[in-house]
Amino acid sequence: MKIGAMVESFRLGFRAGVEKAAELGIEGIQAYATYGELAPENMTEEKIRETLDIVKSNGLCFSALCGDFGHGFMNPDDNKIYVEKSKRVLDLAKKLECNVVTTHIGTVPAEENETREIMRKACRELAEYADSVEAAFAVETGPEPGKLLGEFLDSLGAGGVRVNFDPANLVMCVDDRPENALKYLGKYVVHTHAKDGIMLKKKIDEALEIGAEAKEHQALLEMGHKYLSTCTSPPWPPPDSTASSPSSARSAIPPKRISLWQSDSSRKSSRSSTSPDPR
Repeated sequence: MKIGAMVESFRLGFRAGVEKAAELGIEGIQAYATYGELAPENMTEEKIRETLDIVKSNGLCFSALCGDFGHGFMNPDDNKIYVEKSKRVLDLAKKLECNVVTTHIGTVPAEENETREIMRKACRELAEYADSVEAAFAVETGPEPGKLLGEFLDSLGAGGVRVNFDPANLVMCVDDRPENALKYLGKYVVHTHAKDGIMLKKKIDEALEIGAEAKEHQALLEMGHKYLSTCTSPPWPPPDSTASSPSSARSAIPPKRISLWQSDSSRKSSRSSTSPDPR
């Protein structure tokens, strides 16, 4: 298990943010690629080489790029634009030696309807494209319960749309317990976010100061290899529901928003006992 950070969280710019991550002993970074200097339209081949050198010379890697354009995939006219934009972010990720692009797809309707089918068509196209380049789009959890998202992903018929597991989002937005959501999403998880959060509309019996204590992060980390993954390459063929044994990875870094992923060496060792390697 490794820990990374959103480079924008440091508010220092890309180069200084990477250097700060290295200074803190963090092993990888995630960065936005939908705007600014890392947007695909701004990344020449020379800029790509320079960016990768900044990261690698500091002993880091990209755990993922963020490809969330803030629109979801519920509007067929918008989908014509944002599906292609998402593919370009994935192309950039590959050039940066990273195989995961995190995104939001919108809220999956609970019942089969026109909107759900529109989302399925867009996500299937993204999944097939990601499969073709041995990479993954990772849907961030939270807008709907894990069971519903898992059933939606099962219906795509391709493995290239997976999950960026954010347990705090599940708790804050839909009151879904992470351990319950993982029953349906564990096989799809390729990246994880960790932060503190509570559901404000529920009655709380204890006083909480967000950030004062890393509540339940250790329990999530201890799920380890069973669910939380990956630094460079998701497994092919697409995942099944088999689970490997959990690890006991530990971290003393106070999380604000952090990325968790499994190292190549750990992924290969777990694959030896389970085939294919689960997500």
